[in-house]
Amino acid sequence: MPKPATPHTAESSKPNAINLATSKLGAAPLLPADIVGSALTLRLQQYLKQQDISQIWNAYRYADEAHQGVVRKTGEPYITHPVSVACILAELHMDVPTISAALLHDVVEDTDISTLDIKEKFGQQVAELVDGVTKLDKIEFQSASVAQAENFRKMLLAMSQDVRVILVKLADRLHNMQTLEAMRPEKQKLIAKETLDIYAPIANRLGLNAIYQELEDLSFQYLHPMRYQAISNAVKAARGNRKEVVSKILESIKHQLVTMNVDAEVSGREKHLYSIYKKMTGKMTAFSQIYDIYGFRVVVKDLTSCYVALGALHTLYKPIASKFKDYIAIPKANGYQSLHTTLFGPFGTPIEVQIRSIEMHNIADAGVAAHWLYKANDAQLTALQQKTHQWLQRLLEIQSDSADSLDFLEHLKIDLFPDEVYVFTPKGKILALPKGATAVDFAYAVHSGIGNSCVAVRINQDLAPLRTELHNGDHVEIITGALAKPNPAWLNYVVTGRARAHIRQFLKSQQSTESAHLGERMLNQALRALHVEPSHITEAHWQKLVRDYGLKKKSEILTDIGLGKRQNLMVAHQLLAMTDENLAKHTKLPAKSLDTITIHGTEGMAVQFAQCCRPIPGDPILGFINKDKGLVIHTHDCPSVRKFKLDPDKWLDVEWEPESERLFKTNLNLTVANQPGMLAKIASGIADAGSNIDNVSVEEADGSAYANLYFTVQVKNRVHLADLMRGLRKIPDVVRINRAKGNVASVVKKPSL
Repeated sequence: MPKPATPHTAESSKPNAINLATSKLGAAPLLPADIVGSALTLRLQQYLKQQDISQIWNAYRYADEAHQGVVRKTGEPYITHPVSVACILAELHMDVPTISAALLHDVVEDTDISTLDIKEKFGQQVAELVDGVTKLDKIEFQSASVAQAENFRKMLLAMSQDVRVILVKLADRLHNMQTLEAMRPEKQKLIAKETLDIYAPIANRLGLNAIYQELEDLSFQYLHPMRYQAISNAVKAARGNRKEVVSKILESIKHQLVTMNVDAEVSGREKHLYSIYKKMTGKMTAFSQIYDIYGFRVVVKDLTSCYVALGALHTLYKPIASKFKDYIAIPKANGYQSLHTTLFGPFGTPIEVQIRSIEMHNIADAGVAAHWLYKANDAQLTALQQKTHQWLQRLLEIQSDSADSLDFLEHLKIDLFPDEVYVFTPKGKILALPKGATAVDFAYAVHSGIGNSCVAVRINQDLAPLRTELHNGDHVEIITGALAKPNPAWLNYVVTGRARAHIRQFLKSQQSTESAHLGERMLNQALRALHVEPSHITEAHWQKLVRDYGLKKKSEILTDIGLGKRQNLMVAHQLLAMTDENLAKHTKLPAKSLDTITIHGTEGMAVQFAQCCRPIPGDPILGFINKDKGLVIHTHDCPSVRKFKLDPDKWLDVEWEPESERLFKTNLNLTVANQPGMLAKIASGIADAGSNIDNVSVEEADGSAYANLYFTVQVKNRVHLADLMRGLRKIPDVVRINRAKGNVASVVKKPSL
């Protein structure tokens, strides 16, 4: 038996009223508990056997007793909320475990009942569904945002095992949104924003059209109440003004289809309010300029009839060529299939028409829930289930590659783009990508190994940069390199969560490895300053230190030293405290000064060269340990050094590797005569000196006889830079040249150079 809850008023995070009258899923107002039970029974009797209903009633009684004495702010019994959630799912004809989980979804969170209690009473399936929906309220997090992100992570991981978890959660969120008026205004906006950002896109991604549209409209109502009311009033007025035109078009379409022997059901449909609002803001148009507020839907018996109906309508009204989309040949990622066409109707009014078969219509309304609603086993539904499974697997990959919950939530939001482009692989396979996706997104969509090693791309047989945005119908071929690796700059233009997660994971792994190598060099330096050879520190010493720090392995300590999160001298002293007496005696000797660390220029992300002074070999340099960035190299005369010298423990003596062959960036300022061809002459002089141009900008033309040019060039050392500057001074009309500190701005408007 459930453990009865102590009577109290429900927390403000719970809705305080039940009113499903406005729900597009057809639920009725539910207030007293007996009416609640009757409403649920009516829905269940439409598709379940009596023995199944009896199982659900066991869950109802268990939940009712568990929530006994708990009331909402309006005085309603709390049980009305889980039963209303169950009613929404019963409209989708969900199975017994799902309805039972809906009734029990708040029991573990709000009472003393555990998931194990649920498992013993109702079985493994119901317990897993309830656990997947249950929030992590009993775990302490760093902040509310981390808690929210971790809740999403847990829920979506459970959903990847069983999609019914998210169906229960969406129904729960829908009813919470329907009863949101009881919350404080600031709480309303917070919940509405979360719903619009996460839950509505997930519903759309799973093809749950009715839930998706209602979640958007309800969120819109609380986020922008005045705009919502204005558009709502405008739609009502337009409905009356256009009633005669709409009726005439509806009759014309029906008559044309009968004439062409197409058996079809024709209906009118209004755009939901938030979609109208998005169209108005996206296209910056007034409500009066949006003509497709009222559209038409044609549902026919099979796929062939869809195209026959399309031909019939195109003979009735002229189509707008740019407004035709065939989602039957290329379905949306959520399984949606229809033909969309826009026609020139009477009085020049554009008419938007959707044409689909009965099976397509069922899936368009219920999405993945159509499996339970229609018990269908056709190829269309199987394809939808495969797409959903693939998406869920991508979520699993993203979460495994994300270091924390906030990263995962960010990647999830990116992955829920509603608009898509469809491109072809070299073998003719179609890939759906978010609108704005680039060649790098495509590479990672094919395989993470392809993404990590891509160097170039052919789009429609033409070579193109990796940042090129893809468009519908593009044929894309990725060119890879054996030694290639992800570039941090890719994060500036990739749009898919999968690509972003893989790139970040690679960069973090690379930085961790490089920082560990640097940390080892810094620790060895500190040990030698204490008169101890690093080889004298045994594995047993390291294992004890790792345990004391609560870490898993030695490399984590070395990485922290390389990133500046731990001081090398402190770690050296702690290691020596664990060694034998003979070794410890050496530490009583006066400590030597720390040895100088040699900078090779090949340390990768563990060593960074400050952009404020851009040091190159030959410059006197200092190393500053910056937390999370590792070792940052500055020149001795860098202005930044003065403000950092207050923290001497973070400075290291560093020197250049004498034979380094790597190229380093530095800045040059040139004043030249403002003449045609001048920029080309200087670029040629830089190339002749064996240097590369990394960036160039030109001072905007003001009619002066002279102009300033700003270059970032790559050189080996100060000798190479001096040779380069000598060569540039020999070019006629170069008035002045000097090395500059800081960044070069991006390219601006160029004069006639």
